[in-house]
Amino acid sequence: MKIEILDSTLRDGAQAEGVSFSVNDKLDIVKALDKLGISVIEAGNPASNPKDLELFERMRSVKTVNAKVAAFGSTRRKNVPVYDDAGCAALIKAGTDIVSVFGKTSLLQVDSILQTTPGENLKMIEETCRYMKENGKQVIYDAEQFFDGYKEKPDYALAALNAALSGGAYCLCLCDTNGGTFPWEVAEIVRLVCRKFPGTKIGIHAHNDSDLATACSIEAVRAGAAHVQGTFIGFGERCGNANLSAIIPNLQIKGGFECIPEKNLSMLTSTARNIASTSNMTLHKATPFVGRSAFAHKAGMHSDGVLKVHSSYEHIDPALIGNHRRILVSEFSGKAAVYKRIKQLYPDIGKNDEVVTKIVNDLKQKEYEGYQFEGAEASFELIIRRAAEKYESFFDLISYKVLDELPYDNNHSATATIKLRVNDTVKIAASDGEGPVNALDTALREALADFYPCLNEVRLTDYKVRVMEPKFATAAQVRVLITSADKDDIWTTVGTSNDVIEASWIALVDSIEHKLIKEKSQN
Repeated sequence: MKIEILDSTLRDGAQAEGVSFSVNDKLDIVKALDKLGISVIEAGNPASNPKDLELFERMRSVKTVNAKVAAFGSTRRKNVPVYDDAGCAALIKAGTDIVSVFGKTSLLQVDSILQTTPGENLKMIEETCRYMKENGKQVIYDAEQFFDGYKEKPDYALAALNAALSGGAYCLCLCDTNGGTFPWEVAEIVRLVCRKFPGTKIGIHAHNDSDLATACSIEAVRAGAAHVQGTFIGFGERCGNANLSAIIPNLQIKGGFECIPEKNLSMLTSTARNIASTSNMTLHKATPFVGRSAFAHKAGMHSDGVLKVHSSYEHIDPALIGNHRRILVSEFSGKAAVYKRIKQLYPDIGKNDEVVTKIVNDLKQKEYEGYQFEGAEASFELIIRRAAEKYESFFDLISYKVLDELPYDNNHSATATIKLRVNDTVKIAASDGEGPVNALDTALREALADFYPCLNEVRLTDYKVRVMEPKFATAAQVRVLITSADKDDIWTTVGTSNDVIEASWIALVDSIEHKLIKEKSQN
């Protein structure tokens, strides 16, 4: 069975706290979602802001392969003819084949929010859908607060759906707008709606206020829904929306439904990371299916088991959705777990090669010194490369100097100067920043920019400092973990020292060198 997936990252996702898309950001996300094979991309509300108006104008010259683009907007205003309504005019002007029209289902909303009569609300729904259909649009009707409205007065909620269907909507999407409905309630109500409107495409739009949006969406499909709305990595208003990067593989790999072309499933993880990068959002490592830790196993029974039989501790093969298995390396790691990681980098190294023993010993010594590699595989990879004597440094530090001062202007409290050598060229760069580590990071990138332009793609997404021995107070050793990302990947590096700047420098250098090694291997 084919499920129509509507992605609302650019509309509902844009309503998330801290998210602000540029028009170019939106165009990049449209291209990524289209390449993945999403059926419908809800690009925004053309009546709400000039940015969305510009997007729809520019979309006229963008040819999508798999997806249709939808404009989103409200029913006409109360007591206003539909042909005189500015919002409806904007929907028509957007030039999309599909429009998503939302209207009220709950009598509480009709009375308290719209402040109109139940009859007028039904006219607003039917007349708007009919007007859109007459202007050549395919209409998705988003029944706002449907589940709450159904619980209040079922007959009126169903009458609202019937008004949209009478007006020509091809899909009736039931919205759990407040995110408070249980999955079994969703299933029961969706099943009833499917019986009431046979032959009509029924959809689900769930919010995550109860942490149930994904479960509600899956239950709706099992009950007969053939249209699912959400945002690709789950962010949106309040607690977010149904997470399509979890819904799609659950339905397609485990449920036997078709959501995107089968050949595109392996793009799921890279698409999630691309959208997170474009959105300037951190993709949480524990995000199901696409997170860095989704298939991560720490040394011990789990690691040993999954190396012998993958399905012993993995619900799917991570390669199906473009993710990969990670064996977390720590001082508890056995030689077999470490060797598996070595083998991925250097297939020719034998299990009993002395370099394997050297790497295991180096790992244990480093962790004794305060390093932690179970969450910093990029730094551990560099240990392997250095021990295998197959590592070439991309630059050599000559010196750096960091100054921190108060008072300061423009939020820049620190200045860093760095001198380094790339091949036979000496480069000096200086930068200020919001603190000494930011200044040092910016100066390092500036020094390397002419030699390695790919570093412009890298951004630091997380920075953690842990004091190792608090009893030594300000003289204590610290561990710094830095997480970095580009449009395709996320990686973490570690540095340890009694000097927090030096520990940060070690982690920064590892992060940069990991990116450069990756870039070199791809060229």
